[in-house]
Amino acid sequence: RYDWLRHPARMLPEDRKEFAELRDSNLKTARAWALKQAMMAFFVYVYERPARKRFRWWHNWAIRSRLSPFIEKARMLRRRFENIVTYVHHRITNAASGSINAKVQWVKYTARGFRNKLNFVTAIYFHRAGLALMPHTHSNAGMPSR
Repeated sequence: RYDWLRHPARMLPEDRKEFAELRDSNLKTARAWALKQAMMAFFVYVYERPARKRFRWWHNWAIRSRLSPFIEKARMLRRRFENIVTYVHHRITNAASGSINAKVQWVKYTARGFRNKLNFVTAIYFHRAGLALMPHTHSNAGMPSR
């Protein structure tokens, strides 16, 4: 079950042989894995024209796969393809902002609510900006600095 989640390059030789049997089977899971891997290859392209060609090929395969989740995803990606293909040019994602948002949501969850917006903002600054609980306000003469 977990073999489908592992990257093929990180498998041991004996695992790779066992996985090859699964991959070559006629299971829906095998087709879904192959479609996922084929779409992941799209993000390696550095030129737009080959990327567009690859996407058209993948989209046609996904639509004809008879796997309804992939048909839905293929149609959604087709509608948003012009936005997706900009990755080929710029190589920028929103992963960093997603990470920051997850950390802010963690602060919100752990507090179970705030009295007002200012307290929420203060908690975000405190927990995510690495502020010290007891700020250093005086210099100790003769004491080594940290």
